[in-house]
Amino acid sequence: MCLPTSLLALILLLLLFYNGFTVFYFHIPFPSNPLPEPANFSHENLAKNPLRKLPTSVMYAVKEDTPPVILKTLLPLLQNPAITMTPINHSVVFKPNKTHGYKAVKRMLRSADNLKRFSTRVREFFGNHGCKVRFFMTWISSLKSFGDREVFSVESLFRSHPDACLVIVSNSMDSESGSLVLKSFLDKGFKLIAVKPDFDYLFKDTHAEKWFKGLKKGNVSPGEVSLGQNMSNLVRLALLYKFGGIYMDTDVIVLKRFTKLKNVIGAQTIDLETRNWSRLNNAVLIFDKKHPLLYKFIEEFALTFDGNKWGHNGPYLVSRVVSRVSGRPEFNFTVLPPSAFYPVNWSRIRSLFRGPGDTVHSTWLHKKLEQIKSESFAVHLWNKQSREIKVESGSIINYIMLDCCVFCNSSSSSL
Repeated sequence: MCLPTSLLALILLLLLFYNGFTVFYFHIPFPSNPLPEPANFSHENLAKNPLRKLPTSVMYAVKEDTPPVILKTLLPLLQNPAITMTPINHSVVFKPNKTHGYKAVKRMLRSADNLKRFSTRVREFFGNHGCKVRFFMTWISSLKSFGDREVFSVESLFRSHPDACLVIVSNSMDSESGSLVLKSFLDKGFKLIAVKPDFDYLFKDTHAEKWFKGLKKGNVSPGEVSLGQNMSNLVRLALLYKFGGIYMDTDVIVLKRFTKLKNVIGAQTIDLETRNWSRLNNAVLIFDKKHPLLYKFIEEFALTFDGNKWGHNGPYLVSRVVSRVSGRPEFNFTVLPPSAFYPVNWSRIRSLFRGPGDTVHSTWLHKKLEQIKSESFAVHLWNKQSREIKVESGSIINYIMLDCCVFCNSSSSSL
């Protein structure tokens, strides 16, 4: 068959193109990355190792991972035992037209003009009441979402510390409607106050001061994670650095007095073989005013801020810093084991809300309850995982509520 020269040349060119494509194209299979099994914190495992302070100079290093599903999920179980030791500044130039963060910053700073009374109100509150035990909470959400669980957290605090003073740093709670939520506590003689934050005052003379100025000017990206959540991570550190005392999240139930604890942070998980901590958490912090570790935490926040990684500026942050400063004589603090504040990890929190199913389960519940009463100062409820779970009759949480309530006629099922 005779073909025109031009058509033959075209066919040859197509053949050469196809041959080159098949030569340079290849496929690399990506192996699946299975999730590790959660750590076992059963009574049998922990009974062999009673509550003790973990050495701060020895740790089981962990890798900081990004949550695999959505940015606001809880911390995933870590897989690779490696932790970065060098601060990296992830802050980038903020472009308001490419992110939703600009509106979040404006909302955060909207009422800043009237906040200069913060330091005066807090100091007068502490001074007028002779507060020896100072508690702090932050509340970044709406007043409507301050529900039964948050109220019960405050109840448990005052049940164990009737002489304590509580400062709730919140825009929504520092209002006429917010005062109605707190009225029942004030009527019983408990000492508490809700105050709008003054960020400029709280961050002054720390590394957070420069970071916050950059945020206001649009030079720091707030990222995709809730800015309020990250500000809460920073504000708790600044509050303790300025005033000293105890910080706790609003989903923590206090079981016994903290007054014998000094300069303490709690481990969230430990390596069951080495008994050294593998991750810390910042839901409960107890530190003296101007403690150097708090300064380092704030410095780390400002230098390595990343608004796109859940936990990077919170639990992972305190883990990174403690791993670096452990063993240095100028830092004097204690790492408590998970049983102190986190007796059940987030992946197993449902077990505390369930009532007895059979004889074996009932026996386990009573043993676990006695273990918590014996070893724990508080129980973190891991709000994001347990918010929708109802408290069943005969459950561990049901018994704890009966022991820790102030207004004991309320229904535990609404917690």
